[in-house]
Amino acid sequence: MSVWGKLAGAAAGLAIGGPLGALLGGIAGHLVVDRESEPDEVDKQLAFTIGVIALGAKMAKADGHVSTDEVHAFKEVFRVPESEKDNVARIFNLAKQDTAGFESYAKQLARLFGDDPEMLRNILEGLFHIAEADQIIHPSERAYLQTVATHFGIGETEFQYILSRHCATTRQSSYQVLGVAPDISDEELRSKYRKLMVENHPDKLIARGLPQEMIDIANKKIAVVNEAYDEIQKERRMLKARV
Repeated sequence: MSVWGKLAGAAAGLAIGGPLGALLGGIAGHLVVDRESEPDEVDKQLAFTIGVIALGAKMAKADGHVSTDEVHAFKEVFRVPESEKDNVARIFNLAKQDTAGFESYAKQLARLFGDDPEMLRNILEGLFHIAEADQIIHPSERAYLQTVATHFGIGETEFQYILSRHCATTRQSSYQVLGVAPDISDEELRSKYRKLMVENHPDKLIARGLPQEMIDIANKKIAVVNEAYDEIQKERRMLKARV
């Protein structure tokens, strides 16, 4: 059964457990209790989906209102099958009531994907995509994202790198986009660039079970990284030509 096919089931909520399972169980009218056993891979994919819906809803509400741009951005993150749109809308509406409680969702995702930090970074990237939908990341949204990042084990330095890729007004340089220092050697720069390309390659992300929409976001990230790398290469060639 696909992840979307399991979405409305009470058994799915029981399988996930915790606050995300309770949220899923809520749309089916069932009381969901936590369980100690580890979820299987399908349950993890479902937890990923519900987690992004819940955190995305609260992300959109973090600045005090949900704009149409943010709703559109959310729909870009997940192209929901027609048969599941009502269920997703119920989860989104339940979660977006206010920003209270979002940390419990973030903590549960951190536990579920504690051995998979790349998955947690992908979730954060999706939230940034929603936050920047109205062309500005508000201070309250930034604080929200930073709190989620902290629960995900993403430090301040890496958070600033991610922020710089999504918010041009905070971008200090192309080096910041790549997460490197300006004095990095050419060889180290190429190595970092290749690493970023491998980490965000569509085939790898598909193999990890990410939906197509998250792969689309990763492709946008690749575009920003490519642009930054090209700028650095041009700058370095010009500097060498002057010597």
